[in-house]
Amino acid sequence: MYPYDKPRIEALRQAAVEPVICYDGFYLAFFERWAQNEALGSREARYADAYPRGFDGVEPVIDEGELIVGKASKPLSPEAALRWRAVRAAQADPLDVCFGQDSHMAIDYELLLREGTEGVAARIERLLAGEADESKRAFYGLCAACLNAVADFSDRYAAHADALADACADEARRAELRAVAAICRQVPRRPARSFHEAVQSVHFLSFCLSMNPYRYFSMQQFQLGRPDRYLYPFYCADRDAGRLTDETAQTLMDCLAIQINNRVPHGLSSGYMLGGRDKTGAIVANELTRMGMQAVDDIRLVYPSVGLCWTEGMPQALLDQACEILSHGRSHPAVFNDDVISAGLRDYGVAPEEAHDYIHSTCVEITPIAASNVWVASPYTNMVQLLLDLLDRDWDSFDALVEALLSHLDEAIRAHFEEQNEYRRLRVERTINPLLSCFVNDCLARGVDIERGGARYNWIMPSFVGMANLADSLEVIRTLIFGRKALSFAGLRAMLAADFEGCEAMRLKLLNGVDKYGNDSDGVDALFAMLVDHIVSECRRYTPMLTGARLIPSVFCWIMHERFGRETGASPDGRRAGFPLGDGSGPCQGREKNGPTASILSSTKWSHRELIGGVAVNMKFSKKTFTAGSCSKVAALILTYLRRGGFEIQVNVVDRDTLLRAQAEPEAYRDLVVRIGGYSDYFVKLSPQMQAEVLLRTAHEV
Repeated sequence: MYPYDKPRIEALRQAAVEPVICYDGFYLAFFERWAQNEALGSREARYADAYPRGFDGVEPVIDEGELIVGKASKPLSPEAALRWRAVRAAQADPLDVCFGQDSHMAIDYELLLREGTEGVAARIERLLAGEADESKRAFYGLCAACLNAVADFSDRYAAHADALADACADEARRAELRAVAAICRQVPRRPARSFHEAVQSVHFLSFCLSMNPYRYFSMQQFQLGRPDRYLYPFYCADRDAGRLTDETAQTLMDCLAIQINNRVPHGLSSGYMLGGRDKTGAIVANELTRMGMQAVDDIRLVYPSVGLCWTEGMPQALLDQACEILSHGRSHPAVFNDDVISAGLRDYGVAPEEAHDYIHSTCVEITPIAASNVWVASPYTNMVQLLLDLLDRDWDSFDALVEALLSHLDEAIRAHFEEQNEYRRLRVERTINPLLSCFVNDCLARGVDIERGGARYNWIMPSFVGMANLADSLEVIRTLIFGRKALSFAGLRAMLAADFEGCEAMRLKLLNGVDKYGNDSDGVDALFAMLVDHIVSECRRYTPMLTGARLIPSVFCWIMHERFGRETGASPDGRRAGFPLGDGSGPCQGREKNGPTASILSSTKWSHRELIGGVAVNMKFSKKTFTAGSCSKVAALILTYLRRGGFEIQVNVVDRDTLLRAQAEPEAYRDLVVRIGGYSDYFVKLSPQMQAEVLLRTAHEV
């Protein structure tokens, strides 16, 4: 057993702030073999032959102090990099499918821990014995080959750990390496028998899933599901038998959390969820729930992205712990409403026993665990641009403008749906993902690869960005043009075209002289609600291809509020050209003037339940006032939001002076993490526009 070792975790943490993540060795070895095995004929046969060779190109790496192992951190040599470029250029049958989504999901970790890859392979053998369909037989054979390749790769890690132990002079580290070797020989090949084996198995398979020949251009970001559920039996068994202490368990949870940073580049989002209710309806609130949150405070990195799922009846101590961690300036955990989300999932056809078994697939998008091939944020829609498209003319009435806007929005939804559906068709035609298919229901039962419709849920989730800007802009037009008659469409067009140059007084009037969403103003809040209701209704009209498919909307942005803002001209809400749009489903940056309670009231005047694609509400608190002593006040605000039907809320606690110092001295603040639009990132690595957007957000006091 390992006592909690702060120096060990700190050393691993420091190394993971700027990790080297390079899977090119796998891809080079895979594609060189692929180019040589054309005579095998079918895509499945060639893949089964090349996939094990891919792992030959990945050198096992175990760094000093690591207890959970598996990462690809060896860049290609200059000679190998040239070969990789040549292989890609010569690829006659391209596998680089540059469209659609992937890895926004969590696999069936319970199956992995219960049966191991050998057990799943044995299940496949039983399915093969009774299967006459040649396409299904080819699929099953390919799945078995991939499972065997992963197990063999883990054996290579075991051999590497033994070799390091042989050369290690430190007795304690030598014993750790021997233990790592024994664990890597057991898992993921066989069922996990201990907490340490379970944690290693979960990480190693996630690491292997990150190497997908069809998506080598796209870094994978698989989520770890609900570790306080699937790891808890191992924790209890080891603790009760005297084999595990809480200090050791926390050390291993921290090591697991650090390894996420060694397989997923910053700028994305990867982590796990905790709490909520399980399949029986019982509240999940155990020692691992606490440890999973504590890992955020221990390692202070961009990952894991942790979501605490709140439900009525959950112990207050867990929300208090979350708020205390946030008061330290961490950007996680975010708090999700299990009651709202599970109800929404049931509305979309998820069985009641599965409706509490979901993951925030990266930022806030909800996908059922172990059963999903869901494309999130596919695509993003710039809501402000839709309005700007219509301001090239005068409108006789506000209602006529809104009617035209909704019609324009409908056309955008239709066009985007047709585009994504065509991408789906191409993915079905061109791609396979056999290893992933082994751990996603119901691929094996159906004998169908996940890319071809084997998953139980095949949703597409478009996201609508700049909703608050649009509502605020509409309120400006309604108030100043049609209400007060203080502005004309011609005057508005001229100001927007000039980006308010020479019109600063009028820009401030647009910005501050008209009600804005986020201040508990019923008029503008109703406009936001109207837009949400229309989007939900319109998306229900479409059914994407594949079994169990739906079009399910979301209102969050990842980084798209900055990208869209950069491309979008000045808008009637007083926003200048190029500035980021609103960062989620809450008010635009700096516009909530009446405090956090009013902001929460505005953000919950519309139904979140239908927006399973994700709702993100950001709140920023002053670090000077959000301290351990004020955590109870923040917890009360969060509970108000949740009990009013809020979907998710995320908190930034950082002072302006720190952010300004980080801009001036980026090297000294390279691990300063801030919350963006549903995900977190290192502040110093954000674009200047995004840094400015974070600085402008209203900092509430409590």
